[in-house]
Amino acid sequence: MRLFLADTGVVFGRYTRATLRSKTNLLFGMLQPLLFLALFGPLLTGLSLGVDGSSWQALVPGLLVQLALLGGSYVGLGIIIEKSSGVLDRMRATPVRPAALLLGRTLRDVVQLTAQSALLVLLGLAFGLRAPVAGVALGLALVAVLAGALSALSYGLAMHVRTPAEFAAITNTAVMPLMLVSGLLLPMSLAPAWLDGVSHAVPFRYTADAVRQAYLGNYGSGTVAAGAAVTLGFAALAFAAGTRLFRRG
Repeated sequence: MRLFLADTGVVFGRYTRATLRSKTNLLFGMLQPLLFLALFGPLLTGLSLGVDGSSWQALVPGLLVQLALLGGSYVGLGIIIEKSSGVLDRMRATPVRPAALLLGRTLRDVVQLTAQSALLVLLGLAFGLRAPVAGVALGLALVAVLAGALSALSYGLAMHVRTPAEFAAITNTAVMPLMLVSGLLLPMSLAPAWLDGVSHAVPFRYTADAVRQAYLGNYGSGTVAAGAAVTLGFAALAFAAGTRLFRRG
C-alpha cells in the first residue's frame, strides 16, 4: 500500500506541475461556467424557478455540477495524445502500478476542478449568491466526488478510442443530453411531466438537487441524503468501470 501511494503521489505531482504550467488550460477550463454565470444568470433574476431561494441559489449549484460533468468527461483526450506519442507506453513500462497511473491523474483533475469550483462560488457571491459555509463545503465535496468518478471513467474510455475526434464525438453525444436533462441550468420543476420523469434516471440530477438544498442550509433533508447516496453509488461504479477499462486498454 505504501508503494502504491508513493506511485500515485509521483503521478499526481507530474500532472499537477504540467497543469500549472498550462495557463491556457486553466483559463479556458473555467471560461464556460463563468460565461453562464455572467450572461445567463442575470436573465433568471426575479423569475420564479419553482424552487426555494434566489435564482443564484438554483443556478450556481447547477453550474458546479456542469463544471464537474464537462471537466471530468473530457480529460480522456489527454491520454489519447499520450498513447499516440508513446508517452503512455513508456510510463507503463516503469514499475509504477497501473492503478496509480489512473489514480494520480484523477486526483489532479479533482484538485483542479475543486479549485475552479471554489472560484465559481466566489464569483457567484459577488453576483448575489447567499449560502452558508457548511452548505458550500458540502456542495464542493459532492462535486469533487462526481468529478473524480467522471475523470476515471473518461480515462478508461479513452484507452479504447483511437483518435481525439472519435473520443470528442462519443463524449459530446453523451454529455450534452445528460447535462440538459439533469436540470443543471434550470430546475426540472419547470419541465413537463414526461421530461421530469426521464430526468430521474440521470444521477447528476440528484447531485444538483442535493447541492441546491445544501446551499439553502437544508442539510438533513431527504434530497441531500438521496443526492449524496446516488453520487457515491455512481462514483463507485464509475471508478470500478474506469479502472477495469484502463487496465485492459
